[in-house]
Order: sequence, then structure tokens, then C-alpha cells
Amino acid sequence: MIWNNWTDFWAMGGYGLYVWGSFGVTAGLMALEIFWLKRARQLALTQVSSALAVAETQEKDWRA
Repeated sequence: MIWNNWTDFWAMGGYGLYVWGSFGVTAGLMALEIFWLKRARQLALTQVSSALAVAETQEKDWRA
């Protein structure tokens, strides 16, 4: 396609809503995925930290 100006570029020959909408949805989902990954990582680290704290407070000697 040949665009004579920026308005033509953004309109994408009448398909701009679909093109830019799909880019927007994809970018939004990628941002949501990053948020979910950071949240899951933080929850996992909290879980491991809690498990280590419980293990230290029990003070069991497994060497017998």
C-alpha cells in the first residue's frame, strides 16, 4: 500500500480499526502476561520463604 499522509497510514485502507485493534489487544495481553508472571514469581518466593522459616523453627536434625 502507498500512504500519502499519516491519516491514510492510520486508516490502513479502511482496515485500520482491525489492524490497530489487534495490535492493541496483543500488546494488552502481553502486558497482562508479564503482570501474571511477576505475581506468580512473588507468590512462589513467598511460599519458599515461609517453608524455609518453618523448617528453621522446627530445628530438626536429619543426620540422626
